Amino acid sequence: MIKEGFFLLYTDYVSWIEEMTKLNETKGSQVTEFILLSITNIPELKGPLFVVFLLNYMATVVGNLGLIILTSVDSHLQTPMYFFLRHLAYVDLGYSTAIGPKMLASFIVEKNTISFNECATQFSFYVVFITSEFFILSAMAYDRYVAICKPLVYIVIMSSRVCWILVVISYLYSIMVSLLVTIKIFNSSFCASNVMRQFFCDSVPPLYIICSDIRETKLIIKLFGAFDLISSLSIVLVSYMLIIVAILRMNSSE
Repeated sequence: MIKEGFFLLYTDYVSWIEEMTKLNETKGSQVTEFILLSITNIPELKGPLFVVFLLNYMATVVGNLGLIILTSVDSHLQTPMYFFLRHLAYVDLGYSTAIGPKMLASFIVEKNTISFNECATQFSFYVVFITSEFFILSAMAYDRYVAICKPLVYIVIMSSRVCWILVVISYLYSIMVSLLVTIKIFNSSFCASNVMRQFFCDSVPPLYIICSDIRETKLIIKLFGAFDLISSLSIVLVSYMLIIVAILRMNSSE
């Protein structure tokens, strides 16, 4: 009975998506707004889920703001490790805020819409923050490598200037990627439908409702996604492998 109930709920949800898509076809004209789907279309679940995600978002905001303030005002925390941790809190707060409020609104509004410009703005900020996080984590891994493997020259290598250069490069690269992908996606012709099968403006859902050729856009997204993941993950893995090797070579007294 439980399996049959879940199957019926899933069937109703799929049918609802298909109906919404048919109702919002634009017959070849450019859309001016998108309809975002909620996480669930079951009315009984919207209230509890709203409370859960609201508490989660509030905890994220308070935690990150507290970390930012603490690492900014405490003179004992003015080190490279806390410098990178503060910027990690910035980007975590940034993409949580880019997604959270609109997602929460989907639980309380009858028709969750977002304008074309707002969708492009949300998407661009999301890409900036999520891409920055990859490389800030990489910078933190490199910082830990220098601190453990080269402690005598740590202050020289990880100077304030070097820390700022690493962070600025991460932000500039993220902005460049965001602008390029946003322009490629939102300069396309959205004429199949204005229903986006996601609760926020992500990179993949718009591709399903674009009428123009998206092969180049898909290639750009795949290349940047692969480069970001492989490069950042490689830096983290290599850094921690070198740290482990350095620790294993140490004597117990050291």
